[in-house]
Amino acid sequence: MSYANIAPSRCWTPTDSQRQATQMMQFARQAGLENASYAGLHRYSVACLEDFWAEFWQFSGIKASAYDRVLTPQNDKRMMEARFFDGATINFAENMLAGDPNSIAIIETGEGGVGREVTLAELRARVAGAQQALRQLGVGENDRVAGLLPNTLDTLVMVLATASIGAIWSVCAPEFGVSGVLDRFGQIEPKVLISVSRYRYNGKIHELDERIGEIARSLDVEQVLMLDDTEPEASPIGVSRLSDLAANSADEPDYPRFDFNHPLYIIYTSGTTGLPKCIVHSTGGTLIEHRKEHMLHCDIGPGDRVLYYTTTAWMMYNWMITTLASGATLVLYDGAPVPRIDAEGNKDTDLLWRLAAETGATHFGTSPQYLKLIMQGGYRPGETLDLSALRMILTSGAPLTADLFDWVYDAVGSDLCLASISGGTEILGCFVMGNPAEPVHRGEIQGPGLGMAVAVLDDRDIPVTGREGELICTEPFPSMPLAFWGDDGRQRYLDTYFSDRDDIWTHGDMAELRPSGGVVITGRSDTMLKPGGVRMGPSEIYRVVEALDDIEDSVVVGYPTGDGNMDLWLFVVTRDGQALDDAMQDRIRKRLRAEASPRHVPKRIFPVAEVPYTFNGKKVEKAVLQLVTGKPVKNRGSLLNPDCLDEYARIADNTTA
Repeated sequence: MSYANIAPSRCWTPTDSQRQATQMMQFARQAGLENASYAGLHRYSVACLEDFWAEFWQFSGIKASAYDRVLTPQNDKRMMEARFFDGATINFAENMLAGDPNSIAIIETGEGGVGREVTLAELRARVAGAQQALRQLGVGENDRVAGLLPNTLDTLVMVLATASIGAIWSVCAPEFGVSGVLDRFGQIEPKVLISVSRYRYNGKIHELDERIGEIARSLDVEQVLMLDDTEPEASPIGVSRLSDLAANSADEPDYPRFDFNHPLYIIYTSGTTGLPKCIVHSTGGTLIEHRKEHMLHCDIGPGDRVLYYTTTAWMMYNWMITTLASGATLVLYDGAPVPRIDAEGNKDTDLLWRLAAETGATHFGTSPQYLKLIMQGGYRPGETLDLSALRMILTSGAPLTADLFDWVYDAVGSDLCLASISGGTEILGCFVMGNPAEPVHRGEIQGPGLGMAVAVLDDRDIPVTGREGELICTEPFPSMPLAFWGDDGRQRYLDTYFSDRDDIWTHGDMAELRPSGGVVITGRSDTMLKPGGVRMGPSEIYRVVEALDDIEDSVVVGYPTGDGNMDLWLFVVTRDGQALDDAMQDRIRKRLRAEASPRHVPKRIFPVAEVPYTFNGKKVEKAVLQLVTGKPVKNRGSLLNPDCLDEYARIADNTTA
């Protein structure tokens, strides 16, 4: 069956009993708005912002001390200088580990199938041991703890232990190369580096020993903490094993409380130039924003089981693990989404769906790219597996195209809420997302999140519906970042998101509000690269490519593939006019895979004579992207070498994507 040209329609509508049973409707009844439409409930949440967040604080049962005031503007900058829940103190781990000690908290899964189950009592004991280990290593409040770790139980334990003592957690996925790790951790000066000696991905065991030693020496950390029973190559840095330091620990961690706005995470995003940005997120803001999204917009609660495919380096990892605070069982998956199973390269196409069935997942999260791969392979998981427990499928990382809505409801299940969600690393949450109490419309995100005063502005800065414009937010929300890490970090953060419009968050997404109340994200307003839904800055590629002896300069763009995804097109200036032969292209790709990640590897590589620059020495990716996608370049006058653009136009004319 072809899903390409089906007219827009409702894909799913909850029954009245399904709707009334949702936590969204329970919250509406508590707020006295049970008869309001969702549009009316959303208007209340942004027009009466303090009342809304006070109501949700009570509804969610967050464990914290009393607050003095819900929202405290510091001056006339209502959004830029807002502080939420002043006076409240809180411990993130205490909220994550609350509940019935005999309930199943974690189910570990991987490429080999379903592994161990861990009760909440067992998880608390593990966190207590890790808490003891970190304190023995001298880690305290505001110290940075960095992990090079996969998506496993041990990693989650370290996240919670770090948060429990007021230290700040940051992580890179183990597939990152040395340069990619140092570009991130090198900015935050971690006190401890945590790692494993090996990890499994795509049917292979990958050793980390050499990389750990090199990274630790470059970072000059005080300690390396190994979560398994090996240690990296000899180095002057102290190496400890978690099993040694956690011995004879208490069965329960202790939970000192910290300010609501105490830093919790440093996560990374990138602009088009410079190192990745180190975004600092708060303890209370992260927790209450995630609780709102999980409880109200995903209807996650005790008894639910959440399986979301992500790596530890993606913000969806941070988002996913907070489902513990809503009483759900977290199904952790470590490995490739479609792993290789034999030497001939055959893939285990249905692994994630089998795991969802075997674990009784109620919520399944993935990317549109994964769904497209499964759809194109002709796989129909709903016909071969028992997915009767599944109530909600969530997707993020790229827009979910209309044909994928059709495939999900035809091939997976007809009675579930399919929720495309969109927000970002910058807010560690969502501006627009799902709603299991409302219908799902083909090709649309269901609507803005409660408490998120989002609008779409056209070129005149006027709010519009039914036309594409720039996504903005006009009222404060708890998960706004505290700052970027480093010197002048607070000002750099404000300059990044509030310089275009004073005291209004400009997100960088292009979007369209639909008459149904739904939202369509149409792309980025800048030159951010997002292959496979993973955001990265061009500078991450330049630093690797231009370190090669054969390459003098380079420029990279994301060429749209027409399905919401993009391919990386890399243009290189070779040194001394060398030919860009197959061997050189192979060296470029291998170096990017090793030093950055597989997602940094370009689909196409082209030789060029020059890279376009502005007069102040900045590469102009946007001009290249405009040319290769057939759009005019309007800012040639601002370029130092505008004539070089003609070569890019010729390449575009002679290239079939």
